[in-house]
Amino acid sequence: MDFLQEIIRNKLDENILSYKECTGGSINEVFECKTKNHHVAIKLNQANRFPRMFEAEVKGLTLLGDSNFRIPKVLGTGQLENRSYLILEYIDSRGAQLNSAIMGAKLAQMHQMSSEDFGLDHNNYIGAIAQENTAHRQWTHFYQSMRIEPLVKTAFDKSLMDKKMMHSFDAFCGKLDDLIPKESPSLIHGDLWQGNVICDEHSNPVLIDPAVYYGHREMDIAMLLLFGSIHEDSITAYNEIYPLESQWEKRTEIHQLYPLLVHLILFGSSYLGNIQNIVKKYV
Repeated sequence: MDFLQEIIRNKLDENILSYKECTGGSINEVFECKTKNHHVAIKLNQANRFPRMFEAEVKGLTLLGDSNFRIPKVLGTGQLENRSYLILEYIDSRGAQLNSAIMGAKLAQMHQMSSEDFGLDHNNYIGAIAQENTAHRQWTHFYQSMRIEPLVKTAFDKSLMDKKMMHSFDAFCGKLDDLIPKESPSLIHGDLWQGNVICDEHSNPVLIDPAVYYGHREMDIAMLLLFGSIHEDSITAYNEIYPLESQWEKRTEIHQLYPLLVHLILFGSSYLGNIQNIVKKYV
């Protein structure tokens, strides 16, 4: 409590009236705090373990803020002792349910925001893993060199993958140009699983915890489907604005390889079977 109180006094010049720890965070500690004039979420982590993580998050939220999505306002960031912190507006749904059609429409509109290259002008994180975003003109080259290959190497170095599987990935990456249709870069959330989409009191979708870059828009769709489903209303509304290329459903697993590799490295070998099954279909 004293640590949180010092952060709030330094940044908001107020005192905490009440607070509680939020569940579900595997990397950061998150607290909901109320003051006389503010209702905030405070995220904390070890500064030496995740250098500039919150700085990158603020940049990501700023980019997403240029879309039609509601994004939590950033109220302060910094470091106290050996811990980094980020203070965000707390979004309270007040019992409302997400409007699926609005979610699909806003996602399509965000994906229409483009750039010359795939990538970003700075690196960031996906979960606890550093994410490099060096620009490439072609998505398949970016996906191979910035997403798949670094994590395959890390998995091998951690003895989570053998050489045979590494060679299978080499063969798989050699076929990406034939598997994925060419599209312009889209601004994507980058870690759009169901837990990173919340709603406000008006049922409007709110995006949190970004891993932003300009990528192939099917990455966001694939991530939404990895640990859940997409409501039919979302897909219908999305396609009315920015229709997905034919057979996008069959390519979902190709773009799920990246988050599955992330989970393999963070949470262990239980994810290896899914990864092997996907790669074997194409090599």
